[in-house]
Amino acid sequence: MSSTLFRRPFPMSAAAQVEKAAISGLRFDWAMVILSAIFVGGLFLDGWAHNHGKVDESFFTPWHAFFYGGFLLTALALISVVVVNRRRGHGLFASIPDGYKTTLTGLMIFGAGGVGDMLWHAIFGIERGIEALFSPTHLMLGVGIAMVVSGPLRAAWNRRGIAASWRTLGPALLSTSLLMSTLSFFLMFAHPINTLIGGARHRHFLNDIGVMAGMMALLVMAALMIGPILLIMRRWRLPLGALTLIWGLHTAGMAVLDYERISQFWLAVGMFVVVVVLDLLVWRFRTALRMSDNLRIFAFAAPVLLFAAYFAVLDRTEGIGWSIHLWTGSVFLTGVTGLLLSYLLMPPTIPVEEIGDS
Repeated sequence: MSSTLFRRPFPMSAAAQVEKAAISGLRFDWAMVILSAIFVGGLFLDGWAHNHGKVDESFFTPWHAFFYGGFLLTALALISVVVVNRRRGHGLFASIPDGYKTTLTGLMIFGAGGVGDMLWHAIFGIERGIEALFSPTHLMLGVGIAMVVSGPLRAAWNRRGIAASWRTLGPALLSTSLLMSTLSFFLMFAHPINTLIGGARHRHFLNDIGVMAGMMALLVMAALMIGPILLIMRRWRLPLGALTLIWGLHTAGMAVLDYERISQFWLAVGMFVVVVVLDLLVWRFRTALRMSDNLRIFAFAAPVLLFAAYFAVLDRTEGIGWSIHLWTGSVFLTGVTGLLLSYLLMPPTIPVEEIGDS
C-alpha cells in the first residue's frame, strides 16, 4: 500500500521518459513571446481607449476583452505545457520550462489583480487620467505583465551557447522590448513623446516646478531605455536590427498610445532615425563594445543622441519652451544617467589582494 501511495502520478519507464522529453526550448520561447506581444498589445489598446475617452463606467468593455483575452491565451499556453510535461512523467517544477517559473507567478498575480480591478471599479468607479496609472489593482496588473513578458528573456539568459542570430535571440530581444514597453506604459506621464516635455505650447513645463518635473522625467526615461540594453549587451553580441526592434517598437507604441498632434509623429520619427544609426554603429563595433570603456562611451552617447533628436524635432514643430541652458543641460544629464548605469551593470575590476597583505 505504501508503494502505491508514494508512486509517481504518471509512472513511466526510463526509456519512455527519454523519448518524451519536456516541452521547452526555443520553439516554446517563440510561441510565448508572440502571445506576450498580443497581451501587451491589449494593454496599449486599453490605454489608448482610456486616453481618448472611449471607456465608460463599465468594467466590461471591448478594450478589456482584448486585453484579458491576451492574458488568457498566454496563461492557457503555459499551463497546457506544464500539464503535458507532467503527464510525460516529469516532476511538478521540472514541468515548468526553464525561465518561466516567474512567468507562472506573474500570471497568478495578474489574475488576482484582474479580479481585484473589477471589484475596485465597482466600488470606487473608473479611474480618470493619470490616476489610472496609480490604482493599486492596476499596479498589480503591471507587475504581473512584467513578470509574464520577461519569460523568454530569462529562458535565453539561462541557456548556454546561444549564437548571436535572430533565430536564437529573437524571442529574448522581443521580450526585452515588451518589458520596456510595459514599464513605459505605467510611466507614460514621464515619456517626452506623450507629454511633449519642454514644448513651447505646454505651459505646465515652463515654470520652476514644471522644469524640475520635466528634467526628472527625462532622466527616468533615459534610465529605463538604456538600462535593459546595457544588460543584454553584457550577455550577448546583438545581431543587426536588435536595437531597432527594441527601441523602435517601444517608441512606436508610446507615440500611438496618446497620439493627439502631428508633432508627436515627427518626434517619434526623429528618435527612430537615431535608433537605426545607433543600431548600425553597435553592429559595426560589436567586438569593441565588449570592452567596458567602449561600452561606457555608448552608454553616455546613446541617450544624448536620442534626446538631442527629440529636442531638435521639437524645435522644428511646436518650438522649445525651455531656454538653451535647460534643454542642453537635460540632454547632457541623460548621458550621465546612462554612464552611471554602465558602472552598475559592468563595474570596474576589483584588484586581487596580494598574499601577505594585512
